[in-house]
Order: sequence, then structure tokens, then C-alpha cells
Amino acid sequence: MPPAPQGPLAGVRVVEMGQLLAGPFCGQLLGDLGADVVKIEDPARGDPLRQWGRQLPEGVSLWWSVVGRNKRSVTLNLRDPEGQELAKRLIAQADVVIENFRPGTMERWGLGFEELRRDNPGLVMVRVSGFGQDGPYAQRAGYGAIGEAMGGLRYVVGDPSTPPSRVGISIGDTLAAMFAAIGALAALQERQSSGQGQVVDSAIYEAVLGVMESLVPEWQVTGYQRERTGAVLPNVAPSNVYPTQDGQWLLIAANQDTVFARLAKAMDFPGLADDPRYATHGARGERQQELDDLIAGFTSGLDADELEKLLQEHGVPSGKIFRPADMFADPQFAARKSITEVDHPALGPVSMQNVFPRLSRTGGGIRWPGPELGAHTAEVLAGIGVDEAALQELRTRGVA
Repeated sequence: MPPAPQGPLAGVRVVEMGQLLAGPFCGQLLGDLGADVVKIEDPARGDPLRQWGRQLPEGVSLWWSVVGRNKRSVTLNLRDPEGQELAKRLIAQADVVIENFRPGTMERWGLGFEELRRDNPGLVMVRVSGFGQDGPYAQRAGYGAIGEAMGGLRYVVGDPSTPPSRVGISIGDTLAAMFAAIGALAALQERQSSGQGQVVDSAIYEAVLGVMESLVPEWQVTGYQRERTGAVLPNVAPSNVYPTQDGQWLLIAANQDTVFARLAKAMDFPGLADDPRYATHGARGERQQELDDLIAGFTSGLDADELEKLLQEHGVPSGKIFRPADMFADPQFAARKSITEVDHPALGPVSMQNVFPRLSRTGGGIRWPGPELGAHTAEVLAGIGVDEAALQELRTRGVA
């Protein structure tokens, strides 16, 4: 029996259906905060994420160890009527069900919201998909990358000399998952007064669109089209990555007037802040490249550690471009335990990002890494009256 859930969502029961990232990351967020997340997986293959990742030591997915953490794995064949019935019985005891299949799939399996709510009127159903549950694109296959493209992100990422780029992580999926988790919490809060559940509809392209700042009104009101700008924000200077003598890069953000004055002092160039060409935010923006070249000439004469220390002494926001090795060596990461260690049954201690955000009194935690496929099938199905003999029969027929 796994440890009892702890955290602010202790007592909240979640059934997670779906695979790969958008739905499962939503489940991870809720599980990190203490919810009891039961993940239903196909008996034959499990979630494909179990085989994904840049590195697979001993054939083990490190990605799965993170996204599957705090979850109980149950295997059920949802294409089999008996598997569907068992899933329905599990959901009847749940507060939240998460799914990220193509719209209509759950209805074909007899697991649509209207049917599920008959047995569980307070059920919150979180539905994550590429384009949402309605509209002319609802039935299209919609991966995270497509949502990033249509939501406006891909066009503005990268250098202007190159085609649109991707962020180095699956940001579309994770944004949709985060919006889905917020929606689930909001629906649970509303349920306290109404007693009724509802559907949370999180579309990947809308999740991306939701974080695109003022891109839409800029176009609608002024006709301004944002373009790719590489490492800088147009007309916001200085705010860029600058080279150091030892071949590293340091990000310096000194675009505010008072901060720019402190940067000028750190550069031993006090007159720079009073120069009409650079004295104001607007003036610096007009001469952005010129100013960046000037600052790069200064930074390239110092090693990264020396430069960072100097800037911190003068109150200038700056930071190295971190890779994992830098994170493990950094005192801020260590002091806050931003990276934590979890015992893995096959790999021993595995480091991974901790639970965020932090709550001062009822914080969440990582109770175990992503479990083996079907590790909790017997204990979870026992909770709905399936004994060992019946479970063995289900396994024989490939239902569980």
C-alpha cells in the first residue's frame, strides 16, 4: 500500500485516462498537491510515455518517473465493454476524471459526461484536446506542436533569419495541462456551493493563445505584427545575453532607468546613463543594437563569475544561462530544494524537479516515482468489489 496522500488536495480522488503529456501532466500537478490519482492504462502497452525520453537507462523512462509520480497504475482495456464498466465504477467514486482523447472517444465508450454524471452528479470532468470539444476543428488530431503553431507561439520564437522555431520542451501540452488543473480546482471550489460537477474544456491552442500577452490587440488596434526577435525584446534595452571572457553567456536585464544607471556605474562609465542617446527607456530602445554592442565589449573582458559578482554588488539583475550541471551546483536551488531526490525501484536515487508552487502550511510532495504498469490494479479494483479470483479472470481475458 503506498503512503497516504498528503497536501492540500488530500482526500480528492482523481481518475486519469489518456496518455502522453497534456492529460497526464495535469494529473501530475494534482497528485503533487496530494490528490489520490488513479491512472488507467492499456494492459498491453501502458502509456507510451513509459518508452519516451532522450535517455533510457536500463530501458527505464526518466520522463515517466516524473510525469507518473504519485499515481497509482491500473490496467483496463477501455475498448472492452467490461473494462468500460469497471472504469465507470471507479469514476463513480471520483471527484475528478481527466481525459485527453480525441473528442467523442469517451462517448463511444459509454463514458461521456452526461452518462457519468448520472452516477456521480458532483463529478468534474477535465477534457484536454488540441482544439476543444466543439467547433469545426474539434475532430482533428491536435498535438501540442500544432497548438503552439496555431496559438501564435511558434511564429515569434527564434531568430528572425530562421524559420519559426520550437521551444525546447513540450510547452503547448504543459500549458494546456496547467490551465486544465486550474479549471479543475475552480470547478471543485464551485461545487462546494452548488453540489454539481461540470466539464473543464482545455484546448491546447487556446492555452497557448492565453499566454500570448498583447499580441491580439496589438494587431487588431494598430495593425502591429510581432516578429521573431531572437534573444531580445524590441525596444527594451538593455535586456539580452552577453558574452563573457571565459566563453559563457550572462543575461543582463537593465532596461529600467534607475537600473541602467547602476549598470553604467558597474561598467565604470557613469556618464553613460546621462547621455541623451541612452538616458531614457525610449532612447535606449531606438539604439538597442548599438547599446548591446557597447555592453558586450565590457562583458567580454570579464569571466562570468567575476561579472555576475560585480553586477550583483551594483544591484543589476543578471543570471547565467543554466544547464542541469549549473542547477545542481547552485546554492539557491540547494537552499530551496528545487531539485529533490526520489528512490526509484530500478535506478536507485533519481533527481527530479520538486513540487511547485510551495504552500507554507499544507505543501505537497513526491511520494513515489512513476510506478510499474498495473502496479496498483489489484488494490484499486478491490475498492470496487473485484476480488482476486475475479481479477485473475479479467487478466486472462485481457480486460485488466
